[in-house]
Amino acid sequence: MSAPPNIVEAMTDPEWFGPWFQGESWDGWRTVLKGMFAVPMTDDERAFFRTVSERDPPAEPSREMWAIVGRRGGKDSIASFIAAYIAATFSGQDKLRPGERPLVMSLACDRDQARICLNYIKGYFEQIDLFAGMIERETQTGFELSNGVDIAVATNSFRSVRGRPILAAILDETAFWRDESSANPDVETFNAIKPGLASIPNSLVIGISSPYRRSGLLFSKFRDHFGKASKTLVVKAPTRVLNPTIPQTIIDEAMAEDPAAASAEWMAEFRNDVSAFVSQEAVDACTSPDVLERPRVDGVKYSAFVDPSGGSSDSMTLAIGHSQLSEDKKRSIAVLDAVREIRAPFSPDDAVAEFATLLKSYAIRSVRGDRYGAEWVSQSFKKAGIEYKAADLSKSEIYRDLLPRLNSGEVDLLDNRRLTTQLLSLERRTARGGRDSIDHPPGGKDDVVNSVAGCVVYLTSARHQPVYPAMYSWSGQPINRKNPSRFDGPITEGELAGGYATAMR
Repeated sequence: MSAPPNIVEAMTDPEWFGPWFQGESWDGWRTVLKGMFAVPMTDDERAFFRTVSERDPPAEPSREMWAIVGRRGGKDSIASFIAAYIAATFSGQDKLRPGERPLVMSLACDRDQARICLNYIKGYFEQIDLFAGMIERETQTGFELSNGVDIAVATNSFRSVRGRPILAAILDETAFWRDESSANPDVETFNAIKPGLASIPNSLVIGISSPYRRSGLLFSKFRDHFGKASKTLVVKAPTRVLNPTIPQTIIDEAMAEDPAAASAEWMAEFRNDVSAFVSQEAVDACTSPDVLERPRVDGVKYSAFVDPSGGSSDSMTLAIGHSQLSEDKKRSIAVLDAVREIRAPFSPDDAVAEFATLLKSYAIRSVRGDRYGAEWVSQSFKKAGIEYKAADLSKSEIYRDLLPRLNSGEVDLLDNRRLTTQLLSLERRTARGGRDSIDHPPGGKDDVVNSVAGCVVYLTSARHQPVYPAMYSWSGQPINRKNPSRFDGPITEGELAGGYATAMR
């Protein structure tokens, strides 16, 4: 193979990638790539580049570019093209240790998306004559090339990217990355990639995504570098700016139906109607490090909340906790003692039996839960010797009541990674009428946090505490039955810490 053309020339050359990028509809992307690789531009191209970057073109090639582009804007086509070009033209083996193979990786938000990118890249090597015979061996995640480069496409995971010299990392749809074991998979994966880039000169990171909420790696790159003379190039463009073949009527209809969602999907604007539910700092302050579970203590009254499931897709979860006085003796703290999750698929009856055993070990004979399939859930728990009470608060109402408790430190959580991940992933959404709702993000999970939130909120909600029969303090003073938190006489700290049940005669 003779000296390769630059990436923009290769995109146009009919013997290279030209057949896939014919016509003026790709001119916008060609200009973006000229900016990234510091290829000279015409005056018209410089003017266009400023509209999508709010800056002058870089004088030197950028080793990091983030393209925030509307849906159907050609992101996958460009990502796979860049990966194929960089892999095919690599000639820097003298920069590596003997036997070391550089990696061109494309990380996507799910396996289906990853497979699309892999098929695009493979198609170039199978159909471009200049690349004939370069694929020496196919692997489970990609293939190996005759020039010593490996190409791999996978889902985002900070564990899978360590230990390899990275020639280029294409981060596809980073705004939508989800990982059940990480609250910040985009940030953690990006940080894991950086050491692998250090050993190869001119290695690249390219993030291409539609925008979502105003947080995470993509938004931080936009906030810190867009419109600035930075070494990190950030471009932002609505769909039709980079793909004018999309009919305007489709976008107009979407904007009329849901302006907030369409502004992100088609106009490449970060959403203002979606925000993080709780901060990392608040969750960290409420979590007891390295405490995975607390055993039952005699004399303590425990409560529980269950998030049922039919067993086919969602997990079934249970949370157990108790209430105790804070160190300053001025407020009540909800303490989480145990969390259980049974992942699908499973037998609902077996799950209920397992949960009932745990509940009884904490001397719990009744459990609250959401209204999902209330009849069969109630009957199943009844057979297991546990009374099931449907919650009178909705999931969104429970989350609403949980937030002030987290922010004020009135919760003591276990160090449970899935709980922390799901809690930090919760989103607050504002509907067109102004009403807020709180739920997991698209593709996310909230089974564990559902049961924990219900347990915590009901533990600390006075109106949901049981009304006891006539109760008396140790001094013989009657306790107000309508409001057990008020006493007709003094009560000791020991009586409060032990709970009302131990203060009964």
